[in-house]
Amino acid sequence: MSHRITLEGGGGFDVSAGEDTLLRGALRAGVGFPYDCSVGGCGSCRFDLVSGEMETLWEEAPGLSERDRRRGKRLACQSRPRSDCTIKVRPGEEYRPPVPPRRMTAVLVARRAVTASMAEFVFRTAEPAHFIAGQYAVFRPPGAQGARAYSMSNLPNAEGEWRFVIRRVPGGRGSNAMFDALAIGDTLDIDGPYGHAHFRADAPRDVVCIAGGSGIGPVVSVAQAVVARAAAETSPGRRLFVFEGARTRGDLCFPALMGAAQEGVTAYTPVLSAEAEGSGWDGVRGFVHEEVERAVGAHADQAEFYFAGPPPMTEALQKLLIVKWTVPIAHIHFDRFF
Repeated sequence: MSHRITLEGGGGFDVSAGEDTLLRGALRAGVGFPYDCSVGGCGSCRFDLVSGEMETLWEEAPGLSERDRRRGKRLACQSRPRSDCTIKVRPGEEYRPPVPPRRMTAVLVARRAVTASMAEFVFRTAEPAHFIAGQYAVFRPPGAQGARAYSMSNLPNAEGEWRFVIRRVPGGRGSNAMFDALAIGDTLDIDGPYGHAHFRADAPRDVVCIAGGSGIGPVVSVAQAVVARAAAETSPGRRLFVFEGARTRGDLCFPALMGAAQEGVTAYTPVLSAEAEGSGWDGVRGFVHEEVERAVGAHADQAEFYFAGPPPMTEALQKLLIVKWTVPIAHIHFDRFF
């Protein structure tokens, strides 16, 4: 059974009754519904309900302001149709999914620590892992309310292997459930892929990847894709520059996650913001966006940028790239998470 969703102004799609949110139903149908985080944090998927019945899954979702709520706005990622509906939203071709998302059952087959607070979780599905490097998937940690979005840290593959770098957040119900309530052999549903910060294989420019904290996952995936693409090309490939921001040396994990593929990286620059004085660290100190500004500035117009990390880092990079350097929006790739 499904509900028919009509777009005011023309067009429509079906959403599986009782299963899909409005957003996921739209993306499965190939509709370019605006979104970013897909879990209620960013507000990009706001829409107006013109007619019909729609259930709200998370009343307090931070993606809506009080003004939005007073105006009757809703979030597509937190709305589930209960009848045929008519909605008002402006779809965009840029939001049309390059790989239609789907829901799959996954088995946790391995977990390995990469830092004191982060681990790489390895899942396997019966279906191939079909996504583009840099994208993310959504799943519900056992016992935690609501969905969480985590980016894949590997490349698409026929074996159905999905890897995610997850940071244990103090007091975070979702991340702590992943570490404490999920054992090897347990299953959960993976829904994906989602996200716009995926690798543009046909872009000829050099690639600059910037990661902060657990944002390392999609950066590793994109970096692996760049290296694999270069290895398959007969002419010299694009150069790859990676910047990893962390608090201390023990928080760095790009080399461990990349393995032998790091040989294909043109330059890797770790940047530490809280490494103790006298620790023997002779590398770069400070914030990662500051080092990007120093090292890349003169060549910004020749690069494609991919980045992921905490909001202060992504906001600083947006100001640097868009406002100060006037890098074309089409050359900047990141997904907003809060």
